[in-house]
Amino acid sequence: MHPVIYVNHLCHRYGSHYIYNDLNFSISPGKIYGLLGKNGVGKTTLIKILMGFLRPVSGTCQVFNEPSHALTPAVRARIGLLFEGHVSYEFMSIRQIEKFYARFYPDWDAGIYYRMVEKLNLSPNHLIRRMSSGQRSQVVLGLLMAQQPELLILDDYSIGLDAGFRRLFLDEMRNYLAGGNRTVFLTSHVIQDMEKFVDEVIFLEHGGNVMNIRLDAFKRQFSCFRLPVRTNTNVPDNGSNQGIRPDMPKEELLEACPMLKNIEIHPTHWDLFTFAPKEDLFPGLDAAGICGSLLEPVSLSLEDAFIGYTGRYS
Repeated sequence: MHPVIYVNHLCHRYGSHYIYNDLNFSISPGKIYGLLGKNGVGKTTLIKILMGFLRPVSGTCQVFNEPSHALTPAVRARIGLLFEGHVSYEFMSIRQIEKFYARFYPDWDAGIYYRMVEKLNLSPNHLIRRMSSGQRSQVVLGLLMAQQPELLILDDYSIGLDAGFRRLFLDEMRNYLAGGNRTVFLTSHVIQDMEKFVDEVIFLEHGGNVMNIRLDAFKRQFSCFRLPVRTNTNVPDNGSNQGIRPDMPKEELLEACPMLKNIEIHPTHWDLFTFAPKEDLFPGLDAAGICGSLLEPVSLSLEDAFIGYTGRYS
């Protein structure tokens, strides 16, 4: 079975600035993937490449086994795309835009569209251009779900939606996924939504480094341990005063403990993020003059873990 999306040795740049040097991943059918990464790593650029809006400098990008820059109309009809949040045909009404879109999709389900937009409490003759940003987003999502596509690509679907409509959309998403071997590829700034239904996460970093992992495995394996900062640097090292030196460069500890993914520095403590068990950190900490027994585990929400993995903005 071919992957739904296949990316191999992908390179892309804007001028002399490379977004990806060697990006590689694939997406299997029937799963929900969340694309995560800090702003500026190229999430939206990747979606533009997937849909053929951009042609990569080199490498392979395929969707349903076709080059993404040359997708046939038949393949495009199998894809539902939410991109930059808003619908283009603002001169149409709620009813007119549904009739317009329905002609292009063989599996169109008008019932889904009207079930979602009726929550707006607007007349079917209400014009799109007279809607708020949030109302337009709701129309877009209704059109998208009515397509019943094999592949849903959602670029930050939550923009402009209040909590109630986000919940409604997630309920419709569950109904959509129950309808067969369907695949979802999404980005969102509302991390807690992902926790409820995403199967796998793809962490994208600057330069195109990626990690693809099941969400449940990431939550189980990625940990945070806290170390205190030494309160008195004039006291000789001993069992009660072997925390982090306040003047220790972060790079020194990362070199001593290469299994650390990230370090957050706070005035009274450092938080160490890793996939390694606590005991595996002891040799590196000992080499750096730090007592490993001072490590204390810290519970993480999914958002905490995401920030711990990608790093805070400095």
